[in-house]
Amino acid sequence: MTNLRIPVALILTGTILIAISACTGNRPKVTAGFPWDIPATQPDRPLSKAMERLYTDYLTPRPEDNELFSSFAYTPLAGFDYHDGDGTVSRRDPSKVIFENGKYYVWYTKRHTPVPPRGAALSNDTIPSTDWDLCEIWYATSKDGLSWKEQRVAVPRPPKPEVGWRSVSTPDILKFKDKYYLYYQGFVEASGKKGDHCPVTASYADSPDGPWTPCRKIVVENGAAGTWDQFSIHDPYPLVYQGKIYLYYKAAFGDRPAYLVANGLAIADHPLGPFAKHPLNPVLNSGHETAYFPFGTGIATLTIRNGNESNTIQYAPDGVNFGIASVSALLPIAAGPYVPDAFADTRDGRGITWGLCHFTNRGHDWTRDYSVLARFDCDLSRDLHDPDLKQTQTNFSPEVYFSKGLNKRQLDRIRAQKVP
Repeated sequence: MTNLRIPVALILTGTILIAISACTGNRPKVTAGFPWDIPATQPDRPLSKAMERLYTDYLTPRPEDNELFSSFAYTPLAGFDYHDGDGTVSRRDPSKVIFENGKYYVWYTKRHTPVPPRGAALSNDTIPSTDWDLCEIWYATSKDGLSWKEQRVAVPRPPKPEVGWRSVSTPDILKFKDKYYLYYQGFVEASGKKGDHCPVTASYADSPDGPWTPCRKIVVENGAAGTWDQFSIHDPYPLVYQGKIYLYYKAAFGDRPAYLVANGLAIADHPLGPFAKHPLNPVLNSGHETAYFPFGTGIATLTIRNGNESNTIQYAPDGVNFGIASVSALLPIAAGPYVPDAFADTRDGRGITWGLCHFTNRGHDWTRDYSVLARFDCDLSRDLHDPDLKQTQTNFSPEVYFSKGLNKRQLDRIRAQKVP
């Protein structure tokens, strides 16, 4: 009788495969380890949930090959004066950048007040409550996207009691049938008096240089009482998609500090409405700002700050149902990307490579609070491949990390702890 000696490793391997078979209902089969050369498509083998996601949730298993992954680079802008950083001049919330008349255009919130923001309780007709109070919408032009020339006010505050008489802010631009439309938040009281409540209104012009005619009405209404957007419709962001105006916006809802910021969608046939809010709103469960662009047959977005899915880049093949396409870091705050096909109603969206953003509290002193505009660059384009912008291991100086330090309360708690 022959004495068969079966290696222990083979017995263990068979046991594992039988266990897998029992769980999956399949006949046991011997599978090799996961391949050394990363397969471009999902291999025919059992996968953990994490490895399965590489093939089901992302365009490619490697972020470096993912057209919807990018790191971000930042550059200061030339051409803007901030009054020696005393807090009386602020520029923030840039619109999408567009290219017209041989140059780039951008619109933004500008505050030029006698004093910096002092809070709602101390605000009056000349003292702003916040950085976006007592503002107007200005615009600037550039030949290269790096050096800008500020032109003039595009949309001043209208007389009381029209929408926006207290402040107009956070603009975005639409070109539709050879006309231009600026959408923006219109405040009728100082921000902070009851929260940050406001609706969206708009102005239109035959040229990006104006003159701009206010429509003198609310374009996107606040939601019904008790709904998520009952108080605020912020950051209006229009695209032309599927033959209609797709206007994305954000709202902060819930009582602070237990609140959430999400994005909604309103759709219209005409730039001035009527806009119908999508029944699935909110369409994005995170994101403090709005920054969308056509990509392939759908719409992609930068999900910036706030929420479980912050610091992600997301994609919706229908412009509505978004999923995470990649995770990144240091996404641009209040991004206004240059989107060449924003108004083309394309089914072949090419993506983005740069835009403008802002940095708040630039003086690191809330008693002279102000914001500055900056440029960001990225590779979220199907026409660009920049390996330096596809790196996942971005090195930051220790000062970047130390800037997020413990506050006094936290330090006192640690010092008061008893040593075990």
